This record gives sequence, structure tokens and C-alpha cells, in this order.
Amino acid sequence: MDAAGLRAEVARLVRSLHELEHAPRPFLAGISPVPVNGRVFDASEISMLVDASLDFWLTTGPYAERFEQRLAEFVGVRHAILCNSGSSANLLAVSALTSRTLGDRALRPGDEVITVAAGFPTTVNPVIQNQLVPVFVDVDVTTLNVDCDLLETARTGRTRAVILAHTLGNPFNVEAVTQFCKRHGLWLIEDNCDALGSTYGTRKTGTFGDLATLSFYPAHHVTTGEGGAVLTSSPLLKKLVESFRDWGRDCWCAPGEANTCGKRYEWQLGELPYGYDHKYVYGEVGYNLKMTDLQAAVGLAQMDKVESFVARRVDNWDFFRKELAGLDEHLALPEPETLSRPSWFGFSMGVRSAAYSRRELVRFLDGRKIQSRFVFAGNMTRQPAMVGRSWRAATVLPRSDEVMERYLWIGVYPGITDEMRGYVVEAIREFHKAL
Repeated sequence: MDAAGLRAEVARLVRSLHELEHAPRPFLAGISPVPVNGRVFDASEISMLVDASLDFWLTTGPYAERFEQRLAEFVGVRHAILCNSGSSANLLAVSALTSRTLGDRALRPGDEVITVAAGFPTTVNPVIQNQLVPVFVDVDVTTLNVDCDLLETARTGRTRAVILAHTLGNPFNVEAVTQFCKRHGLWLIEDNCDALGSTYGTRKTGTFGDLATLSFYPAHHVTTGEGGAVLTSSPLLKKLVESFRDWGRDCWCAPGEANTCGKRYEWQLGELPYGYDHKYVYGEVGYNLKMTDLQAAVGLAQMDKVESFVARRVDNWDFFRKELAGLDEHLALPEPETLSRPSWFGFSMGVRSAAYSRRELVRFLDGRKIQSRFVFAGNMTRQPAMVGRSWRAATVLPRSDEVMERYLWIGVYPGITDEMRGYVVEAIREFHKAL
């Protein structure tokens, strides 16, 4: 048997093994867990992963290039730059804007970046890590996104950028935010990690900012295990993100290639001697945050399912919203942003009743094997990591405190079956009948 035949035999065996090892198990109410998220895959992901391993291309390679192309086409941007996590994607996006290449628009230590207090830490951490100052504004508890009426209040002469997430897949008010940024010449970074496939108006989220980010952790819309991406339609920002991702190097050759520019030994840069090897010239203080080709192979296979994944998330969210509508005396239920079609990450609920606490509801759900989560860090300014850091709140943050104290969310990911979601609704109704 030749190499092609052996590969075909390996693929056949992988499919057979998948059928044995990963066959669906029946859902047993009260015994089987109802997760908030998880991996959804079939034999194609494993087959592609194994195929990539047979090439033994361990760093970024051909699968990564194909995955980047599929991502960019799906979202509607010119460039997708893969990296090793969504958190790293945020770090790369913020770091790229500190490049001296950007001249007067470069972010400098002490510059302010507007964001929300109720969010995920790694939306904000890169701001602090780059010696910038996060400026926190409050949220609208109906959408869990930025209260756009507070943006002007937050701005000062030091404001240079805005970084906001589409919380739980629900787009923020893109029109108001982009107009604010354009009016004042501010950079906009969309943290799109929870919102792959969401749309605002006629465009997908991730296309409105100067830069946008994605996460491929197993909780997210498509997964590579660990992984992320930065999105942009700017050739300059693409080059900067790639430089910061790849050690800060000046060279733009792909891994395994050399002398793409045709004058590898003919540059005069910095204080280096003339002709210093361009592959070893570093224009930025960067990192090594690349994705491996093994991970990219899984992501490429996932892209064949992304439309169905989004549709199932929407269907699960719609089911919960309809079936729990009668409990709005006790629960603050979510609403999509006007003009948007969210690709939901989770279904949020706020405990508005004085008859019980969020802790009581969460413990009840836990007792029935129904997982839930709080809305990330709650009010970020109250987290231990923020003690002694440079930040400011543009206003008081009562609604971020409310999110911190009263809100939770349950899963809508494609692994939530009809049986699971029906069981969840009945459990929540049972809890409220006992009041």
C-alpha cells in the first residue's frame, strides 16, 4: 500500500474509532449534566487533526492558512490572523496599536481606553499590560452591553481607544459606538469572542472595528481547543498584529519561507549593520503566540458546521426566551440589541424577585445537574486584580453591581438537546412554584 492508501486507511480507522468512542449517550433527567458549553464535533475534526499530525507540521502551516481564509470570508474582513487564544488575540490587538509605526495615533503609556465594568478580564487586561488606563462605564442590564449615553461622559483629552465585547453574543449598539469613535478619532477594538456569526444591520460583528478578536476555546462557537484570531481589513494593522504575534520580527516571510522581499541581506534598519539578515530584525517588542497547524486543522473542520452551530444557538435561546416569559415577575430576561441578530453565547437571567437570591437559584439548578455561570467578572473594579492598578470609573456603576450580584446565564450551545432544554425550563418553573 502506498502513502495515499495508508492515509485513507488511517482515516477509515479514525471514523470507526469515533463511532465507538464518541457515540451519543441518552439524556437522563437529573442524572446527566446539562452543561453551559462544550465541544461539538464528529469524525471529520478528528480525521483532519490526524491528517495534520501525519504531516508533522507542528507550528503554523498550510491548515492555518486555509483556516484564516475561511474565517475572513465568513466574517467579511480581509484578514484573519490566528493565535493561541482569544485572550492573546486581545493582547495582540491592543499591542498592535502601540506601534510607533502608527505615528501620532499610536497608543502611549497613560492613554485612556474606554470599556465596560461588567465583562471578562482579558478584554481589559491588555490595556493594563500595555501601561494604558482603562476607563470603566456602566452597562444596560437589558442587553448587558455598554450604556452608550455614558460614552461622552467617559471621554477626556487622554482618550485614544474603545474596546468592547458583544456580551454573550448580543451585539452592542454598533451605530452609536462607531459614530462616537469616528467623531473623536478613536480606535475601536471589537471583542467578538462570544459573538461569531452575530450580525448588526446587514454586516457581521467583527467587521466594524479597526480590529476584532475571536476565541476558539471549547466554550465558543467553533473550537480548536485553545486558540484565537485577530480580524482586520487594514493591511498595516495585519502586518503589525503578525509582528507582535511572531516575536516582534520585521520579516513577513511565512514559516519555512525566506527572502520573500527579494532583498533579505540588503536592508539598513535601526543601528544594525547594512545587510543584516532580515529574518532576524525586530521592529516591535513582541511575543510568540502562534497557533499550531494541528489546532488549525480542527478549526477548519469546524468551519463546515459554523452555520448550523449558529442556527442551533439561536433556536435554543429563542426556546428559553419564549418558555420563561411567564416568569418575568421574578426574572429579568434578556433582549437582543435593536437592529441585531445575535449568535448567542448564553441565555442570561437576572433575579429581580425579593423572594429568593441568585445563590438559591444557582444551588437549586446545581442540585438538578444544570450548570450555570455568573456574567464573567461582574463589576471588574471590585476584582482583587484591580487593587493598586491605574484605572478610573467614568461614573458610579450601579448596574454593573447589579449584574455582579443578581445575574447568571445558562447554556445554549449546540450540544443542548431538545430534551435538555425542556428539562431546564421545567426545573426553573418548579423552583418558582415552590415560592
